[in-house]
Parts: sequence; structure tokens; C-alpha cells
Amino acid sequence: MIRFLLISFCCLILASPAWAQTIGAKQRYASIILDADTLDIVHARNIDSQRYPASLTKVMTLHLVFDALDDGAISLNEKVKVSRNAARTPPVELGLRTGQTITIGELIQSVAVRSHNDSAVVLAERLGGTEARFAEMMTAKARSLGMTRTTFKTANGLPHPEQVTTARDMAKLANSILSTHYDRYHYFGQKTFRGKKNTNALLHDMPEVDGFKTGYINASGYNLMVSAIRHNRRQVAIIFGGASGKSRNAHMRDLIERGFDVMGVLPASQGPQLILASQNAPTTILRGAAMRKAPQPWAIRVQNLPNEPYARALAAEFAPQSPADISSGFLQGRPVFQLRLSGLSSPKAKQACRDIKSAHPQTKCLLISP
Repeated sequence: MIRFLLISFCCLILASPAWAQTIGAKQRYASIILDADTLDIVHARNIDSQRYPASLTKVMTLHLVFDALDDGAISLNEKVKVSRNAARTPPVELGLRTGQTITIGELIQSVAVRSHNDSAVVLAERLGGTEARFAEMMTAKARSLGMTRTTFKTANGLPHPEQVTTARDMAKLANSILSTHYDRYHYFGQKTFRGKKNTNALLHDMPEVDGFKTGYINASGYNLMVSAIRHNRRQVAIIFGGASGKSRNAHMRDLIERGFDVMGVLPASQGPQLILASQNAPTTILRGAAMRKAPQPWAIRVQNLPNEPYARALAAEFAPQSPADISSGFLQGRPVFQLRLSGLSSPKAKQACRDIKSAHPQTKCLLISP
């Protein structure tokens, strides 16, 4: 009898919510820091273990929206009608009503800044017809980015047992936004929308952080993706499975400092200053966000080229006015060449990559943001 009571007592403890939450928190945790300039991973914990993305899903939703904007399939001023399905999406929501119209530009801000689930569904239905079809498009895009352990089932990250990702895959997604849509990345750093603050608290109290996304569902814990820049060096950091928003944010601050330390970046109080002078204004010393806003040229890197003459011919054909840098290496024992073209504007860089990949499909063209 006593033995039976002891066994029963132990079973009750193991089944208690507090114990389950403690075990769950340990199993949900993952984190990664990526040097966005070199693509080196400078910190990794459980980065290939599948996790629930929650609202980090919306970063892929907006990636497809940005793709469509670049392709001319939609425009920022286009007005979209809200379906009954979108209007009935559970919170957090913008409060859209069936039949009302809202612009693509407003929907982007709603999703990026306030993480509104109904707005994400409106965008999904505009591009995919249905949210389910759009989720298939999201997964296909993930595969094209090398996100091999990611599957999307919703546009907003609401719970679905088959919607999973990894920290490594999310870092690939963040890098793709920074490299192919840097001109629209500012949406993730917008601090308010319709008078309400961005859900990413680090945007408001950590100057180095200039964008990306929060996420939370019960199954995932508190997730966070950020990008931070210091002395013109950028990193991407991602956390899954925080126990609370406050503890997640504190941990992310520590990770960012650790990342810059490993990358060899001096503290914010040290390092070079940028001095700009004009004829009509006094000399100004700019730091932090002001430095980031200065327009910088883009570059492209073309890989898998068979020889140096081939690389020079590409440079002359597609970007004759841009400085060309050609380097060589080995791939599976054979020599390969790569071409870097710099000093390009964002539209010219994107167009050059499209033209090169169209004319020479065996090559790989990568956009390099400032």
C-alpha cells in the first residue's frame, strides 16, 4: 500500500504543470549568432533541432511580399479587400472587418511592427489565393534558401503541429532579407505603427538593434530574431524558447554582446567615428543609427565560374562600370572562380543578378547588402 502511494505521488509530481513547463523550456531552447558579413556562425546551441517558429513565421510571409513588390505583382498603394476568414483570425490582430479595404503598405507595417495575425492572412490570400496555398509557397521559398528543416503551414505562426523550423534555418531567412531586401528591411525596425510600439523591446532600448521579429506561442516559448550593427559590423541573433519576454530580452542582450566580442568588434563607446562636413552646416559626429542611415553601395558575388576570362566577360557584359574583383578556389578538387562587382545601387545589383542567372543558370549570384 505504501509503495503504491509513493508511486502515485511521484507520478503526480511528474505530471504537474510546473514540472512539464520546466522540462519543456529546456527542450524548446535554441540560439544562434551569425556574423552577417562573413556568414560565420559565432555561437550555436541546438541550431539544427526543430522548433516552433511562432510569429518568426511572419518574416517569411513578408519575404514573399517583398519578392512580389520587386516583381511588380503588387504595389504598396494597392488596396486589398479583407475576407471573412482573415477577419476571424484569432488575436493578436489589427481588428480588420470583413469587406473593408487596406493597402499593402499598411499590412506590411501591421505585420512587421505589431505582429498582427489577421493582416498576415490578408497578405497570404492576396498572393496565394488561400492561406494554405501561400504556406506551400513559403515552404518552397524556404527550400530555395537552403532551409531544409523548415515547413510552413500558416502565414502568421499560429499553432500547427507540422509548422517547424530551426535556428540555423531562421538565420538563413534573416540573411536573405538583409541581402536581397535590404531596401525594405526598415519595416522590421519601424518603432511604431498607428501609435503603438513595435513588439521588439530591444529596438527601443538597445541602439545597436535595428530590426526583426518577436514570436510566442505556448509550444515555442518566447522567440526573438534580431539584427544588430556596431562600427559597421552586423550580426544576426536568434533565440527560441525563452521562459518570458523579459528573460528572453535580457538573454538576447547578452548574446549580442557576446557576438560582437567574438567578432572582434569594440564596445559601442570605443572605435571610429564618422565625421561629415558640409559648407552650410557645422561638422557633425554621427554614431549608431545615424551612421546606419548613410546610403552605401551594394555588391554582387557570382560563384561557380569555370575560369578567369569567363568571369571578366560577365563583368564586362552585365556591369561594365563597376569595379570587378576575381578570386579563385577549389570545389570538389576542381578550380572554380568567383566574381565580385561592387559600387552598385540596390536596383542595379538586383537586376544584374537576375540577368546573370537568366543568361548563365549554372552560376550562383548572391546580393551583398551594405
